[in-house]
Amino acid sequence: MTLPAPAPVLTPDRAHLPPKIVSVGAAVPPDSYSQQEILDMYGITDRRIRSVFHNSAIERRFLSLPPELPEGTRATETQGELLRKHKLTGIDMGKRAILSCLKDSDYELDDVGYLCCITTTGFLTPGFSALLIKELGLSVTTSRLDVVGMGCNAGLNGLNAVAGWASAHPGQLALIVCVEACSAAYVMDGTMRSAVVNSLFGDGAAAAALITDEAGLEPGPTVLKFASCIIPEAVDAMRYDWDDQQGKFSFFLDPEVPYVVGAHAEEVIGRLLDGTGLRRSDIAHWVVHSGGKKVIDSVMVNLGLTRHALRHTTGVLRDYGNLSSGSFLFSYGRLLEEGVTQHGEYGVLMTMGPGSTIESALLRF
Repeated sequence: MTLPAPAPVLTPDRAHLPPKIVSVGAAVPPDSYSQQEILDMYGITDRRIRSVFHNSAIERRFLSLPPELPEGTRATETQGELLRKHKLTGIDMGKRAILSCLKDSDYELDDVGYLCCITTTGFLTPGFSALLIKELGLSVTTSRLDVVGMGCNAGLNGLNAVAGWASAHPGQLALIVCVEACSAAYVMDGTMRSAVVNSLFGDGAAAAALITDEAGLEPGPTVLKFASCIIPEAVDAMRYDWDDQQGKFSFFLDPEVPYVVGAHAEEVIGRLLDGTGLRRSDIAHWVVHSGGKKVIDSVMVNLGLTRHALRHTTGVLRDYGNLSSGSFLFSYGRLLEEGVTQHGEYGVLMTMGPGSTIESALLRF
C-alpha cells in the first residue's frame, strides 16, 4: 500500500519571522432574538419577507434594538441615533472583546503595542482605536490603525496589517478588534431589499492578539501568508447607499453575491497555496466567513469542501447571524474550543465582502 506523502513543512526566513495568534476573545450585546421574535416585534406579515427570515439558517441574533414604545412597537431611529448606537455599543463590545482576549493569554493591557480596529457599521472621528485606548487605559504610545468601510472581508485585511506590524516588532503584542454594531445600520422600510439585510446581520465584536515569538515558546498558530482577490465587475454588488426618503444609509446585497464569491473562491485559494507545496487536501481546518447560507454553500461546492469542514462557519451563522468583519474570529474561537487542531496542521481563514473581495490567510498550527 502506498501512503500519501506528508504535507510539506514551510520554514520561514529567520530574519522575517511570522507572528502567532496567541489568543482570541469575543463579546455581544446582552439581548438576543429569534427570527420569529423579530418578525413579531415589528409586525411583519408580508409572506415573502417572513420567508427570507425563516429560510436564513439563522436561529438567533444578538441585537441592540431601539426601546419599546407604550403601544408595543419599536421606536424609529434617526441616522444620528444609529451613529450614537454604533459608538456606544461598539465601545462596550470592543472593550469586552479585548479583555476576553487578554484574559486567555499571558499578556495584560500594558503589553499592547499596536491596536487595529475594524468597523463598517458607522463612521467616527476619532475612531474606535483612539476611543478604546482611552476607555481601556492603554499606553499613549500605542500605535494604532482604523479600518473603516471595507465590509465583511475587512477582518483579514486588518489581520494582514497587524501581522506585518508584529513581524516588524518581535516580542511586542499587537491586537486586532472587529467591532460591528450591525443593528446601527438597519433601515425598517418594508422593502425586500432592506428585509434581506435585516434578516441576516447581528451585533458582535471579536479580538485577536498576535506576537512574533523568536524563542518559539508561544502557543497558537503561525500566520504564514495572505492572498486577496478583488472582482471589479462586481464592485456594486455590496454597498451602502444614502436613502433620501428614509434619511439614512441603506445597505444593499445583490442576489448574485453568493455565485460571484463562489466562482472566484478557487482562484484566491490557489494563489494562497501557490509556492507553498501545499494542496487543498493538505488543509486540515477551514474557517470561512459566515456570510449567509447561499454564500457558504457556494464556497463549499466550489472548493469541494464537506459540511463538516464548515461546521463552525454554519454554527456561527445559526447562533449569531452574519457578524460582518468579526465572523471569522467567532468561528476560529469555536475551532480552538473544540480542541481538535494538531501541531503541524495547516488551516485557512477566508472572508469575503464589498469590492467584491475575497481575502484569505494560511496558518500552521
